[in-house]
This record gives sequence, C-alpha cells and structure tokens, in this order.
Amino acid sequence: MPTYKAPVEDTMFLLRDVFNIERYDNLPGFADATPDTIEAVLSEGGKFCEEVLAPLNQIGDREGCKRAADGSVTTPKGFKEAYKQMADGGWIGLSAEEKYGGQGLPFVIGAAMNEYMSSANMAFAMYPGLTLGACRAIRIHGSEEIRKTYLPKMIGGQWTGTMNLTEPHCGTDLGLIKSKATKQPDGSYKITGTKIFISAGEHDMAENIVHLVLARIEGAPEGVKGISLFVVPKFLPTKDGGVGERNALICGSIEHKMGIHGNSTCVMNYDGATGWLVGEENRGLPAMFVMMNDARLGVGIQGIAQGEVAYQNAVIYAKDRLQGRSIAGVKNPEKPADPIIVHPDIRRNLMTMKAVNEGGRALMIYLALQADLLSKSPDEKTKQIADDYMGILTPILKGVMTDLGFQNAVMAQQVFGGHGYIAEHGMEQFVRDARIAMIYEGANGIQALDLVGRKLPKDGGRAITAFFNEVSGFVKENEGDEKMKALVASLGESLKHLQGATTWFMQNAMKRPDNAGAGSYDYMHLFGLVALGYMWAQMAKAALTKKSGNGSAPTMDAKLMTAKFFVERMLPETGAHLKRIQSGADNLMDMPAEAF
Repeated sequence: MPTYKAPVEDTMFLLRDVFNIERYDNLPGFADATPDTIEAVLSEGGKFCEEVLAPLNQIGDREGCKRAADGSVTTPKGFKEAYKQMADGGWIGLSAEEKYGGQGLPFVIGAAMNEYMSSANMAFAMYPGLTLGACRAIRIHGSEEIRKTYLPKMIGGQWTGTMNLTEPHCGTDLGLIKSKATKQPDGSYKITGTKIFISAGEHDMAENIVHLVLARIEGAPEGVKGISLFVVPKFLPTKDGGVGERNALICGSIEHKMGIHGNSTCVMNYDGATGWLVGEENRGLPAMFVMMNDARLGVGIQGIAQGEVAYQNAVIYAKDRLQGRSIAGVKNPEKPADPIIVHPDIRRNLMTMKAVNEGGRALMIYLALQADLLSKSPDEKTKQIADDYMGILTPILKGVMTDLGFQNAVMAQQVFGGHGYIAEHGMEQFVRDARIAMIYEGANGIQALDLVGRKLPKDGGRAITAFFNEVSGFVKENEGDEKMKALVASLGESLKHLQGATTWFMQNAMKRPDNAGAGSYDYMHLFGLVALGYMWAQMAKAALTKKSGNGSAPTMDAKLMTAKFFVERMLPETGAHLKRIQSGADNLMDMPAEAF
C-alpha cells in the first residue's frame, strides 16, 4: 500500500525563506497568518491528509462510485465520513471569507492544503475543490441574495458545488451549447439540456449539490455572446436556508473512466429545472471563467501533487529494493545485492522528479501569492501586475505541471519495474489519476494556444514584458555572486531563448497563423522551464542564506544539489524548444490529410 507524507517543511521553506510571507502582513488575512500559525495549520492539515484521506485512495479506486436506478450515487466506503470530518474541521473554508463562514486565511495557505489533499486522494479532493471554485464565481458575480443563500452552506460543507459546461456535441467550443433557459414570471428560469463529464455531479456526501450551469436564454444571440450562467441546486432552498423540494434534474449515468474512480463523473440531465441567473444575461462566460481559472490552478496543483506522492513512494522503494551491483563498485557487501538507488538511471528518474516537484511547488506558491495580491492589495499597480501574472502563468501551471506530473508518475512507476505495473504498490493508479489533469479544464494544447494567442499579445505584451524584466533583473542582481554565477548564467541563456521565441512569433505569426499554432506547445514548455528555472534560482539563493545562518545545512545542501541538477540537465531543453518553434508550420501542415 502506498504511503504519503505532506511536505510541510518544504512549503514553509518557500513561504518563510524564499517568498518572505511576513512582508504581506499589511494585507487582510495575513496579519494573523504568522509563519508559526501557518506551520501549525499546515501540519494539522497534513496529518488529516496522511491519516484520513490517503488510506481511502486505493479503496476509492477499487470501489468507485455507484449509481442506483433512481439516479442517486453512492461514493466509496469512508468518503462520506471523511467529508464530514473535513467539514467539521473547517478545512473547506480555510481561505474563504469570514463573512460567509470561512476562516479568512490567505489563498496561498488553501493552495498548499489543496496540494496535500490531492496527493493523498485526488478523487476525493475534487469534491471540495469544485465547491470552492463555485463559491468564488457566486461571490464575484452572484447577487447578495444568492450569496447569502448558498455560500455559508457550501463553505461549511453542508452543500457542495459543481460546474456544468460540456455537452455531448461540444467541449472547448462553448459557443455550440444547446442547453436552454426559459424565463419565468417570478424571475427564475427553467433550465433544459444535457451536460457531460460533470465531476462530483451527484453523490451522497452532502445534503445538497449546487450546480453552476451554462445555458442560452431563449432568443439570445448565437455563439459565446449568448451564453448565461445559472445556479441550479439539486434541492430548492427553503426560506430558512434548509433543503426543500427536489429540482427537475438527475444523474443519467456515471462515466466509466481511466482513473479518479472515487469521484462521480456524471451525465446530468436538466428537464425544466429551476435556476437563477448569476451575473448578467448573455455574460455567462466571464462569470464561469472565474471558476474555470480557479479550476485550472487546482488542476495544475493536481499535477504537482500526483508527481509528489509518486516520487515519495519511488524513493522508499529505491532505498529498499536490492538488485544488481553498483557499476562503480559494491556498495552493500554484506547483502547479496545493492539497493537500486545506487544506479545512475534510477537516480536520473528520482532527481528529475524531485526537481520538477519542488520547482512546481515554488511556482504554485508564487502564483497563489499573486492571487492574494490581486484580491487584497490596496495598490492598483500591484493588483495590475498580479492580474497580468495570473493570466500568463496560469496556463503554465496547468499545462506544464500536469504534463510533468504525469511524466513523474510514469517515472516513479518505472523505478518499481514490474511491481509498478500491478495494483498492489499503487503506482499504476497514480499514472491513471494523473492522466486526466492533462485533459480537463482545457486540454494542454488549448492552454498553449491560449498562452500564445491571447495572453502574450494582451495589453501590448505588458505581462510577458514584466516577466522578462523581473527575471533579467534577478540575473543581473546575482551574476556577481560566485556561488550563484553558474546558475543565473544558465537561467539568463534560457531567458534569451524565451525572448527569441516571443520575437519569432511577433515576426511570423501574423503572416501565417499556423506558425503560432505549430509552436505554441513548445513555447508553453519553454516558458515553463524558464519559470521553473527562476523558481530554482530563488530557492538556491534562499538556501545559501539559510545554510550560512543556522544548522539546516543537509537539507539546504540537497536543495542546492537539486538546483544544480535542474540547470545542468533540464534547463538546456529550452534550446531545443526554440529550434522547434523556429522550424515553423510547414513540417506539420504541408502533408495532405489523405497521407496520414
């Protein structure tokens, strides 16, 4: 059975030593979030994930969710009790507003807790994760009446939430949506249509499920400009905040899927269900994008989380498994063989996983802090920069870290050899669970197109220019430090590759748009490597400072060795990405379809 240990120490190193969270103590929610308080919260949350959620992960995978003839769904054994325990402990509302029953802590703390939950049990973590995304959309775009009706119950864990976008005939192209909404005399709407791939669409863990549904009001314009967003609960709320009569919606079936079996992925049928408009008519996409952007951050965290738990188990196995002798000479003469961690190829896998996980965690914390600045800073310039960074780095966290998270799960499986292919050790489940993160909330090819086609040119390239300036400023500031010199030199070279790719798009994408499409995926990963390199440079600088100041030398030595591995073995891949981008679209687009 696989094990899991929440990486609280590494999270605290990032918050305390790399990003200096105490400098934000003038912002709402940060004053009470001292490093000691954060560490206590995350340690307790980590213990809940280790002791309650992780043991349910294989159970959820084996049992899955079961639908009865009446459309009701039963979750795997232990899920319902664990959800109540999580709700009672206040973990769902960790970063939610106190006004609606949350604890009001910074978003970055909730993001760290999300990682721990997703490592321990990704299928389970999706239930509260989707609920919080729905809460955010309601809080920003819903009326005060809708907020008061739904937010306290959802944040408290009595009710859960979902997002309903996809239909059988359309996925990413939401302009093709057919679900319709008919306005009623009392101001409500009747919603009719079918939605597919609805995670957590029906289950037995909460007394009500609140669906956010995209639909087209009768007479609305065609395409995305005619889509509205509605809150459609499973049970209609009563005036006193309780659960009333059943709404006209039902789970038609549960999807049979590759992984995340513990989460009920449903086909949802709406047959004149009562709903209420969230935001303005025909402005549903901006409202839903609030939830989608939250979900994309959450999915990026899932990639990091699955890579982390797979890595942890691979390390344990590599230290215990005896097989062969070291090519450099026997390391374990009293035993019939050496542990496989002595072999360079095993270490290549482990070091790659470690570099990706810790770099990705740093990027996640960095981006979560931008989210806090965007929502809480009183300074408009700071909010603008945070918004720009959220826009340009969210596709990186989602697209790159889910690709690399899946790669890490596969690498961990490879460390186990044949034992990784069977269910007992849990590696094959991590691979299956990690795979969906590359697909949902916008497949990674879509993330790359969004990055190149929308985010780069937005506001005249303001966001990418700010990122270039920040990284180049860090390089110049530290290139005179002998201990940082080699690291920042490599980072500077890769930054030039990213700048070169950006310039190439500016010169070649307008005259042939396929050039942008052909190079977008490589650009996303080039950008991701530079972003991870920047994170590793900051971690190395903090590690050098921390190592000289106290007794944490072994941990900081490991951090510095991992930084060296990343810049020497992984960061040079930026050059290959640039070459592929500059090759243009001809090698992809010239072959006739009939030749495939």
